[in-house]
This record gives sequence, C-alpha cells and structure tokens, in this order.
Amino acid sequence: MPIAPLFRPIDVAPAYQKVADAIEREIVNGRIKPGDPIGTEHDLVRQFGVNRSTIREGIRVLEEGGLIRRDSSRRLHACLPRYSKLASRLSRALVLHEVTFRELYEASMTLEVASIEGAVERASEENVAELTDNLARSGAVVGDPARLAECDAEFHVLVAKASQNRVLQLAREPAAQLFYPTTEMIVTGVAEGGPRLVAAHRHLIDAIRRRDREAGVLWTRRHLQDWRRGFEKIASLDRSVEHMYMEHAQAARRR
Repeated sequence: MPIAPLFRPIDVAPAYQKVADAIEREIVNGRIKPGDPIGTEHDLVRQFGVNRSTIREGIRVLEEGGLIRRDSSRRLHACLPRYSKLASRLSRALVLHEVTFRELYEASMTLEVASIEGAVERASEENVAELTDNLARSGAVVGDPARLAECDAEFHVLVAKASQNRVLQLAREPAAQLFYPTTEMIVTGVAEGGPRLVAAHRHLIDAIRRRDREAGVLWTRRHLQDWRRGFEKIASLDRSVEHMYMEHAQAARRR
C-alpha cells in the first residue's frame, strides 16, 4: 500500500521570473518609485549574477506588465502600470477561475452604483459634456450592435471618471472588460436592447446633471437589471465566462 506523501514538490521558478519578481517587489513596496532608474541590462546582469538572456526575459515580463520602461538611451526606469494592463491581467485571472456571469453581475452592481454616486456628487461640466457627446454617438449607432457596444463600454468608463475616484476606475475595469462582448450579443439577440440602453444612459446623465443621487442609483440598478434580463434570453447567468466566449467565438467563425 503506497504511503501518503508528507511533502509537496518544490515549485522552482525560472531564473527570469525570479528576476522579474525581485524588481516588482521593490516597485510595489515603494523602495523603487515611478521614474527611478533601475539601470541597464549590463547593470542587472552584474547585480543578479545571471546571464543577459535571463535579464532580458525578466525585463520583457515587467515591460508587458507596465512596471518598467526604457528611455532613449535604453536605460530602464520604474513606472506605474496603466489601468488597461492591470485590468487585462485581472480579467485573465477571472477567466482562469471560471467566474460566472452571475458573479460579474453582482460585483458590477456594487461597483457601478458606487461610480454613479461619486459622479452625481463630483462630476464636472467637462465630464457631463463627455457623457453627452457619448450619448449622441450611441443614438446614432443604435442599430449597429458592435459600435453600440463600444459606446456603452466608453459610457461606463466616463461615469467612473466623473466619480473622480481612481480606485473605483481601476476596480471596475477587469469585470467591465469581460462584460463588454455581452452587450453586442444582447443587442443582436434582443430587439429592444439597443433603444433601452440608450434611454438608460440618458436618464443617468440627467441624474448627474441634477445632482440627483437617488435617481442615479435607481437608473443604474435598472440598467444592470435590463442587462441581466437581456442576457438571460440568450444564455444562463451561471455559465462560466470562458465557456460562453469560446462558444461565441466559434459561432462567429462559422458565420
């Protein structure tokens, strides 16, 4: 009878990943600040005691994550990752964990309500003008699901921007990236989807303009509940994001 193992295998990370992790730790901990020089590849080869190809691969990982950049002299500097890079990494993590659309819906209800509350309180005239311009463009493409989906995604980014809360802007992006393709699916499959979306956006802008928190929260909830009802006409909320998008991509290739 085999004896149950007492220990787990040791996970030995590649050398380039150890280099990337070491530099990332210093940036995240604040010991290396955005804009601070990190040196050249030659400097890092000497400090880490590894070959140049290992350093280059570690740098590639950090550049893709938006944590370092090169200047014109090829020297490396720490930098803040862009929202899009962080959001993409988190979105991939959500997909790998096989999150469902029900989970996305519940989390988004919290984040989008917080965004509209902040926007109602702090939106500037410029923010309202950007939202109004988006509404006009949305109305012009209401019969084009793909372009309307782009306008819808932009609208919610602008609401978060109007909240003047950068944490909210960053927090909502990973789920928003996964929501984005569903808008096109719903508008394509549900005849009233496009007009209802544009109408909800109009009410939200009006609430922001009037500083009406109650109306803003009400229409945000209605807007997301509309999304849920539309989505349930084409799929189950308990489907995983990964499986749903794989099927959608396969269907698109067959068309």
